[in-house]
Amino acid sequence: MTALPVIRKARCVQGRTLLLRDACEADAPFIHALRSDPVRARHLSAVPPQVQAQVDWLRRYAGSQGQAYFVIADGQNGAPLGTVRLYDARGTAFCWGSWLLLPGLPARCGIESALMVYHYALWLGFDSAWFEVRQENASVWRFHENFGAHRTGAANGHYQYELPPAALQAALQKYRRYLPDGIRVLEPVHDLAMKGENAAQ
Repeated sequence: MTALPVIRKARCVQGRTLLLRDACEADAPFIHALRSDPVRARHLSAVPPQVQAQVDWLRRYAGSQGQAYFVIADGQNGAPLGTVRLYDARGTAFCWGSWLLLPGLPARCGIESALMVYHYALWLGFDSAWFEVRQENASVWRFHENFGAHRTGAANGHYQYELPPAALQAALQKYRRYLPDGIRVLEPVHDLAMKGENAAQ
């Protein structure tokens, strides 16, 4: 019987122009500012005004399993550009969210970061995704629908989506030009037997 995939952290995932790096306590001021921005955060749950609350959350996250919370960063200079989180695995499907990017970034940053999430999930052994998007967050649910996500329901002000295996593979091919060489996963945090660089196409 094949074991089900597990969401694991990685210290760094390299894409074409972006990095996903494991979020740590030092990222608290950036994450708090991003989540407190009135435009970026209008579709998020309320954020406590103190940065310390974000520090405490990141400290708990560091000791957790079954999720991966990344800072999206510039691949050239490492400057933080946003966040994204993988969590709540259900069989061979994973959920992702907390996807925020600084305003004014090129559209390719959104596309590449989404592709990196899917490539990393495939690298972990997942083959499909599910997620929820607030109904008023039209730009995001349209993005997901253009990626091939299927709307499966609506409740409590959210649309529910799934991206089944065939649709996920089709999306990776459709947008391949944004991430033509896939990703490189550097030093998975919870897999110490795997050292160095591991290519994932």
